[in-house]
Amino acid sequence: MFQTFDVTSRPEQGPDRLAALRAELAREGYDGFLVPRADAHQGENVAPRDERLSWLTGFTGSAGFCAALRDSAGVFIDGRYRTQVKQQVADVFTPVPWPEVSLADWLRTELPDGGRLAYDPWLHSAREIRELSARLKGSGLSLIETDNLVDRIWTDQPPPPQAPVTAHPVAFAGETAAAKAARLAEGLRKGGHCAAILTLPDSLMWLLNLRGADIARTPVAHGFAILHDDARVDLFMAEAKLGDIDLGANVTPHDPARFTEAVSGLNGQVAVDDGSLPQALAQVLGDRMDPAGDPCALPKARKNTAEIDGSAAAHERDGAAVVEALAWLDAQPPGTVTEIDVVTQLEAFRAADPALRDISFETIAGTGPNGAIIHYRVTRETNATLQDGHLLVLDSGGQYLDGTTDITRTIAIGTPGRTEAEAFTRVLQGMIAISRLRWPEGRAGRDLEAIGRMPLWLAGQDFNHGIGHGVGAFLSVHEGPQGLSRLNTVPLEPGMILSNEPGYYREGAFGIRIENLLVVETARPLDSGDADRNMLSWRTLTYAPIDRRLVVPGFLSEAERDWLNSYHADVFRKLASRVSAAAAKWLEAACAPL
Repeated sequence: MFQTFDVTSRPEQGPDRLAALRAELAREGYDGFLVPRADAHQGENVAPRDERLSWLTGFTGSAGFCAALRDSAGVFIDGRYRTQVKQQVADVFTPVPWPEVSLADWLRTELPDGGRLAYDPWLHSAREIRELSARLKGSGLSLIETDNLVDRIWTDQPPPPQAPVTAHPVAFAGETAAAKAARLAEGLRKGGHCAAILTLPDSLMWLLNLRGADIARTPVAHGFAILHDDARVDLFMAEAKLGDIDLGANVTPHDPARFTEAVSGLNGQVAVDDGSLPQALAQVLGDRMDPAGDPCALPKARKNTAEIDGSAAAHERDGAAVVEALAWLDAQPPGTVTEIDVVTQLEAFRAADPALRDISFETIAGTGPNGAIIHYRVTRETNATLQDGHLLVLDSGGQYLDGTTDITRTIAIGTPGRTEAEAFTRVLQGMIAISRLRWPEGRAGRDLEAIGRMPLWLAGQDFNHGIGHGVGAFLSVHEGPQGLSRLNTVPLEPGMILSNEPGYYREGAFGIRIENLLVVETARPLDSGDADRNMLSWRTLTYAPIDRRLVVPGFLSEAERDWLNSYHADVFRKLASRVSAAAAKWLEAACAPL
């Protein structure tokens, strides 16, 4: 199928690789080198060639970085990876809780007086370097640009990806590429910009109605682009990827080697997202750079009718595949199947859909203690058997031609314990609270996300990730700039798709997460007619049963019970005719009202 279960980097390789990197530090006279999980395009995911952090440290999480110094090496990870990092890195690396401990503060402690920290300016954004420089001011420490020191010692580093691109039909995109360029160019002119620089792969794909395969699980191609204020687009992408595809009259392809030269030749103010623009390009632009943001970001986030309809259709088919997998799993006695068995079965049911192009991320199937690893990925070495009393966290999704899906269900194996059921019900209450929410226009994710935590907070519990992330339309399963987290300040707008996924994790014991995708809509008027503000609300896109065996009915209010029963009635109505007879029978029982 799609997922492999082999370990690509092992902790025991870490000491030798770190020693080789330190030899390069000594040769150059540097005191440290920064190793991010990033590439020159600054997207969320990277190709095998750019997995420098994993290659060096063994850590395979989707976010983090290493500060490798001569006498210490810190692996900086956020709350999602506190458990995972302990299992993946050798003891020559020290896990550092980030952002609680800032890189600047750590460097002030760990580097010697006058220490010189090297970095690759193509792998760090302009904002990152500017902020780090400001925080190191007065410390006597200096940042030094260099070529990539990891690349020097990675003797079998994979080549750059060269997968061909394909056209994304207007029937799914809802707007031609030329119309998008014209619309964004008008915004550039109004903002006084001669051009905008695009480095994020999903921005390129969205703007040009293309899809690629340079990154596993995310249908994007690597490249750069300059969008001019007259709607011309200079595209810098390897010729082998483009083939004979029709890019349109306003798009001119170029050799990627000419990109820096083209940026240097721009005359006027240039709009950039300084959170993704590589520092190397910021230096080329100088005072012509205006951090006005990526002009594709918000238009891409505000899905049009075709994209929303496509996503809804993809979710119904995806839900049918999930139901088939859950029905199959429920028929297996505890102790007879493994995490890999579950992943394999689920991927097989998804693959039956001819519109599926890939899974949208590595399927998470963690049982027992593995479920407490928030972004756990099963390998042949960690593969656990599902035992009586365990919970299984099953987080998965698909990349379909008409939409991207992401769904998590926590499943009882055999007879669940009372502690697990009570925690599950609190998570469910938080998920229902977000789903039922109406809120005034102009509110951002940071204003809403605490509502989904309240049931857990009342019990003295919490979790170390946001409530939700943005999701693309046959693009990235993690899409900005919208999000449901305490850090996200982007106002939510109609058409934005986000996940709703509160959780709870007890290290060494179990994990819980329940996730649906939702789309923002203009709220329907209240029957009372008393509303004095324009309000927004959600429409649920994801349909699959929530495990009733883990619900403590007495915890639920009448409104919460009504929501769950109504949701399950919709699940059965939408999916019963899409699944096999055996799965339909199972689904009827799984959706029975509380």
